[in-house]
Amino acid sequence: MRRTTRGGLRRGLRRLACGLAATGMIGATLALTGTPSSGASVTKNVIVWAEKPGQAPNYIFPFLTSAYFTVPNVSEFQEYMFRPLYWFGTGAKPVLSKRLSLASAPVSSNGGTSYTITLKPYKWSNGQPVTSTNVLFWMNIWHQKPGGYAGWFPGGLSMPTSVKSITITSPTTFTMNFTRSFNAHWLLYNELSEITPLPLTWTRTSLTAAPGSAGCAKATFGTADTACKAVYTFLSEQSGFDPTHPSTTNNALSTYATNKLWQVVDGPWHLQSFGATAPVVMVPNPAYSGPNKPTYKQFVEKPFTTASTTYNALVSGTVDVSYYIPRTDLTSPAKAPTKPDQTVRPGKNNPRLASSFNLEPVYQWGFNGIFANEQSKGDTGNAGPILSQLYVRQAIQSLVTQTLYIDRLDKGYGVPTYGPVPVWPRNPFSSSYEAKNPYPYDPAKARHLLASHGWKVHPHGVSVCVKPGTGSGHCGKGVKKGAKLAFTLPYASGTSALKTMILAETSAWAQAGIKMTPTSTSFDTLVGNTIPCPKGCPWELAAAGFAWIYAPDYYPSGEELFAKDAGSNYPSFNTPAANRLIKADITSTSSLTAYENLIAKEAPDIWQPETVTVAEIHKGIVHPPLSPLDDNTPATWHWS
Repeated sequence: MRRTTRGGLRRGLRRLACGLAATGMIGATLALTGTPSSGASVTKNVIVWAEKPGQAPNYIFPFLTSAYFTVPNVSEFQEYMFRPLYWFGTGAKPVLSKRLSLASAPVSSNGGTSYTITLKPYKWSNGQPVTSTNVLFWMNIWHQKPGGYAGWFPGGLSMPTSVKSITITSPTTFTMNFTRSFNAHWLLYNELSEITPLPLTWTRTSLTAAPGSAGCAKATFGTADTACKAVYTFLSEQSGFDPTHPSTTNNALSTYATNKLWQVVDGPWHLQSFGATAPVVMVPNPAYSGPNKPTYKQFVEKPFTTASTTYNALVSGTVDVSYYIPRTDLTSPAKAPTKPDQTVRPGKNNPRLASSFNLEPVYQWGFNGIFANEQSKGDTGNAGPILSQLYVRQAIQSLVTQTLYIDRLDKGYGVPTYGPVPVWPRNPFSSSYEAKNPYPYDPAKARHLLASHGWKVHPHGVSVCVKPGTGSGHCGKGVKKGAKLAFTLPYASGTSALKTMILAETSAWAQAGIKMTPTSTSFDTLVGNTIPCPKGCPWELAAAGFAWIYAPDYYPSGEELFAKDAGSNYPSFNTPAANRLIKADITSTSSLTAYENLIAKEAPDIWQPETVTVAEIHKGIVHPPLSPLDDNTPATWHWS
């Protein structure tokens, strides 16, 4: 994500995914070195894929903090080399892929408190088999620092906290014993899905140490935290992250393709070259033992500064696949869906691309929003108490006209977000309440909400609290007399459509005297240094231009997003009702309806339109249906 930051952030930093394609910005395409200048369409030995503008991968160790938990890092980089225990995405459906998973589906016992897992016969590129111990290695790394991984959430229900013990009965079979029973679907889709088996050669604390010398991987679960902390620190530092100085710049990028640690892989691809501003070049792993072995010689991820340069590369034939095309270059608008059972009806492809490329829109399994920091210390402490008021968030939401932005900015290639569960594509989880939009565009309602809660509303000025206090008709807890509805709103640079939408929304919010001051900052700064921080950060609202992609939390139960103190709960949202409903969804087979209706009503994020991915794929490339999980499976592609 994975808010697609990841770029995309994956779960954790809510696997962040780019929510809006750039429009009309001109920038220099970074040079593609060591690959055919005309793309793979000439030789059919290479497929060149365009990275999202300004969103290159920047972390290789699969155990990620929220700052690195992005789509570019996980599903567009790491998973090519290091396969997760369970793979999700079957065609265009966000469901378990039994064929691509490293293990068979778990078998429950002991009243749902134990799950036995059997591995398939995969091998590492060094010839060693993928075994139960490789899974234990991941779990022991996680145990030494639960919150160090972005997929963890507090409260005792998340792995590894919920794991009582792990019993290995053979190299290919192990049993995980939990502290209580869980919703089996949730456990598979949101917890076991997090595991990435790690090679035993990584069990070391220096590059010169013998593989396995650190003594972490084979230890009984949870008994080797000291040894595993040393291993975790070493592997993190080799990937460019210093756990003791988390804000330090990653300076290890140039070593990724040469560091012997990262050469041991179990996926279909092996990293050949990598650089901070250079293309990612991958070649087939000759020892790969799973299905879908690559049939071409190189997969290249080419970096770009803007989406418009991506378009130019498509036209010139130096790129074969792009998932992001500027809306200004979509010459024929789509017909956006108006009901959940409808799909986007794409317009005709751009005439300059139509002869060589197929235009393929695909929904994303997620939602989009602007974070409103309810614990903000901004504006001398006023911002947090104001944003924690439900009526304030409702007023802000009531001034967002999503369908207009989809029509004008996305040319119909988008769907509205009305809550935490995707309404599109049609699925069994979304509720009728959420699908009907609890907060349609209504400036009069926004002004009334504020005026009825003690604010002197100044349309196109700045509204002021004149009745502080917690009683009826007052501004609410912590809101001081004279406090102003004035906020800073940093947004990710590089995508002009995001800037255009933020400016349009700023004008709309002004109708109720809500003054937003947009400021542009780089995506990496926004998601790496601004948003993920302890309570009491100064930022007030933030628009990263990304969506939350439910991956690897494929079941949209929201524990990592809206539970108290969860790692991806950037708004610092916390209500007893939400915590109770989230727990019920995890520990029972209850419907998601009550949870999603509450979150849709509470609007902890200011819901924003979610852009439909518009892919341009060379007509010579044969591929399965694109995944709504915003990931690639280039090993399944081949030239016709």
